Amino acid sequence: MSFFLVAGEPSGDKLGAALMAGLKELSPGVTFQGVGGPLMQEQGMVSLFPMEELSIMGLAEVLPKYFHLKRRIRETAEACLAANPAALITIDSPDFCLWVAGLVKAATPLRTIHYVAPSVWAWRPGRARKMARVIDHVLALLPFEPPLMTSAGMTCDFVGHPVVAEPRASKAELALIPGGDPLVLCLPGSRRGEILRLAPRMGETLTALKARHPGVRAVLPTLPHLKALIEEMTQDWPVPPQITTDPAEKRAAFGLADVALAASGTVSLELAANQCPMVIAYDLHPITLWLMRRMSLTDTYTLVNLVSETRHIPEYIGEDFLPGPVAKALERVLANPGPQEDAMALTMVRLGLGAEPPGLRAARSVLAHL
Repeated sequence: MSFFLVAGEPSGDKLGAALMAGLKELSPGVTFQGVGGPLMQEQGMVSLFPMEELSIMGLAEVLPKYFHLKRRIRETAEACLAANPAALITIDSPDFCLWVAGLVKAATPLRTIHYVAPSVWAWRPGRARKMARVIDHVLALLPFEPPLMTSAGMTCDFVGHPVVAEPRASKAELALIPGGDPLVLCLPGSRRGEILRLAPRMGETLTALKARHPGVRAVLPTLPHLKALIEEMTQDWPVPPQITTDPAEKRAAFGLADVALAASGTVSLELAANQCPMVIAYDLHPITLWLMRRMSLTDTYTLVNLVSETRHIPEYIGEDFLPGPVAKALERVLANPGPQEDAMALTMVRLGLGAEPPGLRAARSVLAHL
């Protein structure tokens, strides 16, 4: 049995790798083709082209690369059709993946499975109905998503969120970062555009925080291909961050940090899994931000707030991301992390903590659907 998988960013690469491992456990001899990052390649995939080409977010950011992405969509669909797999499994990155699925569906009745339900609870609820034209089955990460997908005409299983199965820092790893004054975990995102927008304001926020906490320290985990950019963007920060690309040091940072200043996204769940209190600060291209706000259906963009049905994680989005107010929010969280800790613990239980690993649950769902 073979599968054609497509992932477009690091979070999708993690999901794809865990799913591939689960499929190999349940169906020995299974093979894979498609597009993926280093983790999926470790599981046996030779990527059609570098996944990083697809790690683009926002309408304004996509437009300059429109024709290149259209060519990659066509190449990916043609490769899938030539492979004739048991199913096409697309992972997140809907602006790329669903175009690929559409071309494949137009040419063959091949079963199509999409991993990560679109956030129709947040904005653009019509996306589920459009997705149902090219997707047969959905693997959902959040427990409230299956009814939204089935009502649109697809089958859907909640398979748990992979964050509940990720390893925590060992005692030896925790020793990699020395103790001392308050440690701020800085997380400006995993895309170049995010880093260029967020890193300067994060540095200014640390300046404001340092005025009240002179000994404050910072740590900034990142990906190897982004290290040079991060070093350039943080060279003038008044609190020089400990920059690391080592997975063990990243786990230590998540486990030891007193508070995190993080971009919006699934990283909030990683922080919750490590019981690390946080403040979310984010910005987008003005056009993308304007469109998002016009179509938003929720009063929060943070998954911990949504899953726990609380609003304990403060958010500073767009023009609200100002160094002074964000620094004060970090101080408030440092002084009283209890409400966040309760919300984070509840979130992990609701996402499947203690159940079968999500990658294996996802693999079972795929095979049962077929």
